[in-house]
This record gives sequence, structure tokens and C-alpha cells, in this order.
Amino acid sequence: MTHTVELYDTTLRDGTQAENFNLSVDDKVRITIALDELGLDFIEGGWPGSNPISAEYFTKMRSVTLKHAKLAAFGSTRHFKNSPDKDPNLLALLAASTPVITIFGKSWDIHVRDALHIRLEDNLQIIEDTLAFLRPQVKHLFYDAEHFFDGFKANKEFALETLVKAIDGGAETVILCDTNGGTLPHELPPIIDTMHAYLNERGKSAKIGIHAHNDSETAVANSLIAVSDSKVDQIQGTINGFGERCGNANLTSIIPALVFKLEVNCEVAKHVDRLHSTSRLINELANLPHNRYQPYVGESAFAHKGGIHVSAVKKNPVTYEHITPGKVGNFRRILISDQSGRSNILHKAKEWNLNIEPNDPVLSTIIAELKELENQGYQFEGAEASFELLMRRALGLHRNHFKFESFRVTNHKYRMDKPPLTEATIRLFIGGNEVHTAAMGDGPVNALDAAMRKALIGYYPVLEELELLDYKVRVLTGEHGTHARVRVLIESKDHDSNWGTVGVSVNIIEASWQAMIDSINYKLMKEDNKVTLQ
Repeated sequence: MTHTVELYDTTLRDGTQAENFNLSVDDKVRITIALDELGLDFIEGGWPGSNPISAEYFTKMRSVTLKHAKLAAFGSTRHFKNSPDKDPNLLALLAASTPVITIFGKSWDIHVRDALHIRLEDNLQIIEDTLAFLRPQVKHLFYDAEHFFDGFKANKEFALETLVKAIDGGAETVILCDTNGGTLPHELPPIIDTMHAYLNERGKSAKIGIHAHNDSETAVANSLIAVSDSKVDQIQGTINGFGERCGNANLTSIIPALVFKLEVNCEVAKHVDRLHSTSRLINELANLPHNRYQPYVGESAFAHKGGIHVSAVKKNPVTYEHITPGKVGNFRRILISDQSGRSNILHKAKEWNLNIEPNDPVLSTIIAELKELENQGYQFEGAEASFELLMRRALGLHRNHFKFESFRVTNHKYRMDKPPLTEATIRLFIGGNEVHTAAMGDGPVNALDAAMRKALIGYYPVLEELELLDYKVRVLTGEHGTHARVRVLIESKDHDSNWGTVGVSVNIIEASWQAMIDSINYKLMKEDNKVTLQ
């Protein structure tokens, strides 16, 4: 396909309307720079007249030079009682000094009557004169036809006429918005065909865009169908699909589909290998967890678990991967689980520089131990550090940095209106020396962690770098009530990387201890390997 498609990102405006999605002004500036480096054509920064954060953002952006993207300010048509030159919203848009202004207006007659409380002909007038006022004062002028598809179904002639008035006012691109997200893919082509025919009959010409919401789980499909027949020139969406209610069209799925499947012309094709890192950056700045199951950029997007799959992927990745993960900056992962075959284990051994031949008897030992542990409730898909330690022990490559003897944890609830006091004591041997320490903590796991660090850091100062990122508990056998077996997953990090470890027991403190011991051992093993490489 030789069609050129513009990509318009609205993460900083529409995306921030998502529940629990919040960004500071500095976050928004940093994301803008990342989106520009990714190759987005337009970046919608916000609604200047809506809140002080948006106004401050546009002020800061005046000192930022973008390499490719053009910054857009977003706002509504004028208030019916204001003339355009006296409308505060329009004046705030001009004060933002952006090369692009995007105006939204009503396309659905029910909104005109019930929300604006004006006549349909009055709505057509405010669309045209709002855009006509802005046209001489801005380089690029876009019009978002809000609720266009619902408006088309309710009153086709009126919805189409709003587009005519937008073009008459000077809009160079009119964007068809599925604001409620209820339109299904099969509905779009005939509506867009009718729209094109109507504009041609009226002698009107403009670029056409699509802005889909995901309330029917079809925002990506609707966007791709709209562009696939060269009927639409611009796609609007957000990174990771963030947006109000169920979100917006997800650009991290749309972009690789455009580049690798439809082969359309777009600037982002030159930088699509930044997609994975850009997706993660925005999650991190919004302080939201990464969706591991997200297509293309998720941690599980190119993860292989079944032994047959792994064997095939090693021979030819196309057998179970629709694109090469590196094209979008992602990575192939081979998972370790009770479904694992010899191929999985050998792949991980190679990844960790462990020498295991396919006919080595230790391979069967590792597989048998893996299956037995997972039968007990262990899970290594999110705890590969624990599995690497298991393999190294089986190969006789694991160094015992310390020998654990015992631990004790006590909780003392001395007043009902005060939190309990928690103390942990541990006893272990390091290089033949007995170490006996105690520490207080906010709960038993925190107290154990503090006691272990007190015992070990004097001998292994590198453990100062170790940080616990996440702690998860999963009940495995609910039929036993409070006697249920639990699995604890811990995610740790240092300045180089993150890793996961696991513990399982009927005692949550023991399971936590197991996972923490593995985390410490993994960190010390990493440092040993660094010394060996040097």
C-alpha cells in the first residue's frame, strides 16, 4: 500500500482521562519528547483552557524543539453566546502558540438539543465560524466530529452537514469520532463511503481521520479497517490504549500493523523499534503496571511455554511468531513451567551460559525436579532467578555464600489502638563464623528482610544495592481454609536488572523467607559472575 497515513497521539489529553492515569507537567514534557523520537506526526498536549497543568505544559513546550512531530492544542467550538473573538476557550487555544489546533464539535443531534440546548442550524453556525476565526492564525487546523457514527445513524444528513461546515470554516482534516465506542468494524466502510460521496457531491475536499474508542473492544480493528482501503488519512489514538472508560485506539498495536502488515507510508516506520521502550516509559511515568499480555509490546507477546512451541521456534521463529520481536524493540522469552520440554531447558541454559548437552543425564534430573516443584505449587514463569539457581545447583555450580540455621518472628500486639511490634531474629554461618542478628520491622516479612541484611551486608556490601520491588502472595489450595498452601513471588532489582524469585509453603513467613533467600543468592551469584568475566 502506497497510501500515506498521519499518526496523531492524544495520550496527553484523551489518555489522561483514564482512571488512575495521572501525569505531572514534567512527565508530559518527557513523554512528548519520547513520542517525537518515535516518529508520531502530531502530539495533542491538552486543553489549554481546562486546567493550570495544561497551560503550564504549553508554556514549557515553547522552549522544547521537536524533531518531527507538531504539537496540537485541543478545545471546543465557541460557546453559542460568545462571538469567536471574545470566546475564552478559543483565546486560550491561540495563547498556547501551537502549530496545530484541534476543535471538536457536535455531530449527533441529541447532543445539540440536550447538551447545548440550541437549534441544529445554530450548531452548524458555531462550527463554521469557530474554525473560520482560527484558520488565519494557525498553521494546521483539525476538526474532531464528536459522536459522528452515532450521529450518522440518528440523523445522517445533519451529521454529514457538520463536516461540510467544518471544511467551509477551514478545517484541513476532519476526524470521524466513535466517541461512545459502540461502532462495530463492519459498520464503518459503508458509512465512510457515504461520507466521501456526500462531500464529493457538495464539492468539498479535506483529509479524513478516525478517532475510535474501545468500549466494544474494536478500536484497533475500526482504525485499521478505516485506513486499509485508503479511505482515511489520519489515525488518532493513545499509547497503550489509555483513555476514558475502556480506553482509546491503541497505537502500540496500530503502529506495527500499519508498518509491517499494511506497509503504509508513515514517519514512525523509521523508528518503530522504539515502540516497546516508549510503551514502558509511559507506564512508568504514570506509575501503572505494564500489561504483560499486550500485543507487540507486552512481556508475554513473544513468550513461549509449551515444549513443542519452543522446539519449533528455535528452528524457525515464524512458526509461532507473526513478526520478529526485535522489530518493535521487544524480546523473545522462553518460559519455564511444568509444560516445559528439553528444548525449554536447553534454551535457558544457553541464555545463562550454562553448558548442558542434549544427552546430559542432568537434563532429566532438572526436568523431574521442575515438575515436582510445580506440583507442590512453585511457579517459575515469574521467578526465573529461582530456576537459574536450581539449574546451577544441579550442575554443581552454585556457591554457598552462607549457611542458614534458623529464624524466629514474633508479633506483639500490646495495645488495640496501636500496630503490633514485629521482631525477627536469625542465626546463620558465614565462612565458619556464626552470625546472630535481630531487627524490628513493619510486619514479619519486612523484619526478616531487615535482619538478613544486618547479618549479611557486613560480609557482602554489594547487598546494599538490592531493593525489593514487588511482593505477591497467592493462595493455592483454598479448600483447606487457613491451612492453605501459599506461593510468594518477589521481584527484586539492583542498578543493572530486575529478577523474580519464588517460595511455597503452608506458612506464609516461610514461603517469603524462601523467596528472599533466593533473591539474595541470585544477587551474590551475579556479582561472582562479574568477577569471573573480569
